Amino acid sequence: MGRSRGQRSRDKNKASLPQVPKNMKSDGIDEEFSEELADRDDLEAQARANAANQRVKEKQRNK
Repeated sequence: MGRSRGQRSRDKNKASLPQVPKNMKSDGIDEEFSEELADRDDLEAQARANAANQRVKEKQRNK
């Protein structure tokens, strides 16, 4: 009987821990993208993201 009491207190401690560390949570502020201020690397990254989104959409349509 003594063993079950120890396990319960140990399990309660794990349940109270946060799922995401505070330093990894975002503040909810989105950054804006400006075409005028974008450099070549920004435009290339945006093009790659758009291409990846198109591939995902095509896979979803084919299912």
